[in-house]
Amino acid sequence: MSLSKSLNKNVFEIAGHVIQPGERIQFDLPTANLYTHAPLNMPIEVIHGKYSGPILLICAAIHGDELNGVEIIRRVRSFRGIDKLHGTLVLVPVVNLFGFIHQSRYLPDRRDLNRSFPGSEKGSIASRVAYKFFNEIVQHCTHIIDLHTAAVNRDNLPQIRAALENHEVKKLAKSFSIPVIINSELIENTLRYEAGKLGIPVITYESGEALRLSEKCIVTGVRGIVSAMRVLGMLPSKRIATVKAEPYVARSSSWFRAPLDGLFRPLCSLGARVKRGDTLGVISAPFSSEEEVLTANSDGIIICLSNLPLVNEGEALFHIARFEKASAVESEIAAHESNIEEDRLFEIESVLSTEI
Repeated sequence: MSLSKSLNKNVFEIAGHVIQPGERIQFDLPTANLYTHAPLNMPIEVIHGKYSGPILLICAAIHGDELNGVEIIRRVRSFRGIDKLHGTLVLVPVVNLFGFIHQSRYLPDRRDLNRSFPGSEKGSIASRVAYKFFNEIVQHCTHIIDLHTAAVNRDNLPQIRAALENHEVKKLAKSFSIPVIINSELIENTLRYEAGKLGIPVITYESGEALRLSEKCIVTGVRGIVSAMRVLGMLPSKRIATVKAEPYVARSSSWFRAPLDGLFRPLCSLGARVKRGDTLGVISAPFSSEEEVLTANSDGIIICLSNLPLVNEGEALFHIARFEKASAVESEIAAHESNIEEDRLFEIESVLSTEI
């Protein structure tokens, strides 16, 4: 994409800070205090480009134990040439600092921050953090990429979740250039829902497992963000070639749940195509030779898998997404993973010197 050289003559104001074109600053956003009077400050970095363009917020660790996004943002901010971007990057690597410190999904009040938006100035800690983040940061942005992983003991295939009825959201989702997009309904009080009410396009990148770093998920996320920034006109099309993929939108999805208690052994992997009647895994009784073979009750692609071998009846084991062309999706996933494995961002020594 050929970018116009329209100089940015406007300062950018956010959370009480005034940032000049071409300036890059870091600051801590006060959100709440613990009962020890220790502050819960949210680290923010803003890169305000010399040239005009969108204001893109990239945030991670709204759930404090979801770590891949923290590393994705660290790498994006470290690229050579990022200061030459068109528009503005607002980077928030850890929204839920308390959860991050304590390796927990939640805040001290045990509330889910991503069910607390837009928050309240006088509510509980989760509500106060949500209020500060939403009012001081989110409302000043034109686009949002929210980075997540699966919960503890589950693993997500790299995927975009978005409400595709909105044209701008759909455009942003497809620009991420990964094979699987889930047309996900908006849930009230989530960041996607509340920002969407303000007309801000939001997509969620889900990949990997809580409390784990996955190099494939990280590289896929970095490349997806670079691709999205190019489509938004924030980066030129030259430099590194983006690892592209044909995106496929799931028609629907459902969970396969454990029919009994026992020891769970999966016999299929993330990204695999399954047909109705195919073997998914086995659950065995721990104190006898009794076991039950688990068979798929629908066709589709496995987009989430439980990693915990100890299961109770009713627990979610597989998340299966249904596509019109499941075989094509499976092939695209395999090709994309192969491309990512060969990507030079896997060469650790090149990460910090790579120019976008």
